[in-house]
Amino acid sequence: MVNSHSHGGNLASSSSSTLRHVSVFTMTTASRRSKKRRKLRKQEVNIRAKFRATKESRPIISPKIKKYWLQRYSLFSRYDEGIKMDEEGWFSVTPEEIAVRHAQRSVGGGVVVDCFAGMGGNSIQFASLGYHVIAIDIDPRKVEMASNNAKIYGVDNYIDFIVGDFLQLAPFLKGNVAFLSPPWGGPSYKNINNFTLDLLKPVNGYTLFQVAQTITPNIIMFLPRNVDVCEVEQLSWLSSPPLNVEIEENYVHGFLKGKTAYFGNVAY
Repeated sequence: MVNSHSHGGNLASSSSSTLRHVSVFTMTTASRRSKKRRKLRKQEVNIRAKFRATKESRPIISPKIKKYWLQRYSLFSRYDEGIKMDEEGWFSVTPEEIAVRHAQRSVGGGVVVDCFAGMGGNSIQFASLGYHVIAIDIDPRKVEMASNNAKIYGVDNYIDFIVGDFLQLAPFLKGNVAFLSPPWGGPSYKNINNFTLDLLKPVNGYTLFQVAQTITPNIIMFLPRNVDVCEVEQLSWLSSPPLNVEIEENYVHGFLKGKTAYFGNVAY
C-alpha cells in the first residue's frame, strides 16, 4: 500500500505539476495574444491618425479646378514650397514655361508693367531676368498671394505690387514694356469657336490696347488659343504709323495653351 500510496502520491504530484504547467502555458499564450492585439490596435490607430493628417493637409480642390491642380507644376514649378492661389487664379495664371518665354521676349524691358498681375506668374518671370516690375491687380487678395509667390521665387525686391484699377492707373504709369493678360471670361472661353476681342474683360481688347499705349508702344498680349487673329493684327493700326506685330502660338507638353501677340520693339 505504501508503494501504491507512494505511487499514487507521485501521480498526484505529477498531475499537479502538469496542471500547473498547462495553466502557466495558457496564461502565457493569452498574454502574448493580448499583447499582439494591443500592438495591432496601436498600429491601426496610428494608421488612422496618419490618414486623417494626410486628408486634412490636402488642399480643398473643387471639381471646377481639379484638372488645373493636376497641372500645378506646369503653372508654378515651385508649387510645393508654399505657392498660393484662389480659384480664379488656377485657370487664369500663365503656365510658367510660357511666362518665361514672355520675359525672354521683353528685350530692353527695364521697367515692365504687368497690367493684370493675378497670381504673379508673369511678374515673377519678368523679375527673374532683372527687370523692375510694376504689378497691378484690382483684387487685394490676389496681390497678397502674388507677393507671397514672388517671395518664394526670391524676386519680390524687383516687384512693386499695386492694388488698383489698371484702366485708371495707366495714365500715370510709364514703362518699357506693358504686359496684358486680361481675364478671358473663365474656362467657358473654350466653347467659343471664334473668340473676339470684345469678349475680354473688364473692357474690350481695343480699349485695353489703347490704354496700354499710354504707357508704351511695346506691348505683349497673352490671349486665348481660339482668339480671332485678324482682329489682333488690326490692333497695330491703332497707332500711327502702325506698330510692328507678331503673333505666336504657345504650347505646353504639346498642347496649345494660348496665343501671344507682340507689338512694337518686342515684335521680331
